[in-house]
Amino acid sequence: MTSKLQIYSYSSCSTCKKALKWLQENNLNYTLIDITQNPPEKEMLIKAMKDLGSRKSLFNTSGLSYRALGAKVVQSMSDSEAIKALLSDGKLIKRPFLITQEDKILIGFKPEIWAEALLV
Repeated sequence: MTSKLQIYSYSSCSTCKKALKWLQENNLNYTLIDITQNPPEKEMLIKAMKDLGSRKSLFNTSGLSYRALGAKVVQSMSDSEAIKALLSDGKLIKRPFLITQEDKILIGFKPEIWAEALLV
């Protein structure tokens, strides 16, 4: 099974490691992108925010960058300020951040959701 998946990942992230292992076990081809060096483009973050119906789901709320910024600061941001913050620090983005060849966006790793989206 071939696919043009793009996965934004962070090498120290245990969830990302599980997701990459799952992709390999399911013989799915992907392009690996370091989320800290090359975060998803602004248009993809905006699309993800619209698709998910909330910007909170875009943030890695358990990360140091998020805690340093503070939940109250993030909650008080406008959508455009939130996108700007995410673009400025890839560690703020919940990962893994996967873009399917149909431009569907999956954030975080839930094997059952990934299987439903990718193993059809």
